[in-house]
Amino acid sequence: MKTNLLFDFTVDKKTSTVFVNREFNADQPLVWDAFTKKEILDKWWAPKPWKSETKYMNFEEGGRRFYAMVSPEGEKHWSIQDFTSISPIDNFQFKDAFADKDENINNQMPSAKWNLDFSENDGMTTVKVTIKHEKLADLEMHIKMGFKEGFTATLNALADLLESLKQGNEKG
Repeated sequence: MKTNLLFDFTVDKKTSTVFVNREFNADQPLVWDAFTKKEILDKWWAPKPWKSETKYMNFEEGGRRFYAMVSPEGEKHWSIQDFTSISPIDNFQFKDAFADKDENINNQMPSAKWNLDFSENDGMTTVKVTIKHEKLADLEMHIKMGFKEGFTATLNALADLLESLKQGNEKG
């Protein structure tokens, strides 16, 4: 088993873009499911001790995921992902935004366009995430909010979850 999995987090201020490359010790269909099925997403899409709670998710072009990051005290921070393009198991794109509990977008907070590419080589799946902000100020606000640390923690949680899912599949 490969133990030194690729992880790269790069910020390009000139283009207001974040690039994240992360390798997972799992096959591509399983990694795809982890990003596209709410019952799996909610197990890892929040830095601990926070939790992800999806109110609804329509994973289709033009569809939406509406979810909250929930603190241990029950405080909820709502977000939206509007899916703009889906090429099953290889790529999907969405625009994200912070919102209130009634799905009203908070225009004072940064939003970004996400592009996720999935590829597999010899049982290892690489996810290349490109997060493009409209302006540098949005990127900087996102970084100041702890995005790098939070997203790194969530991707590490996903790696652990994939290992347990694989072991469950191997037993079954």
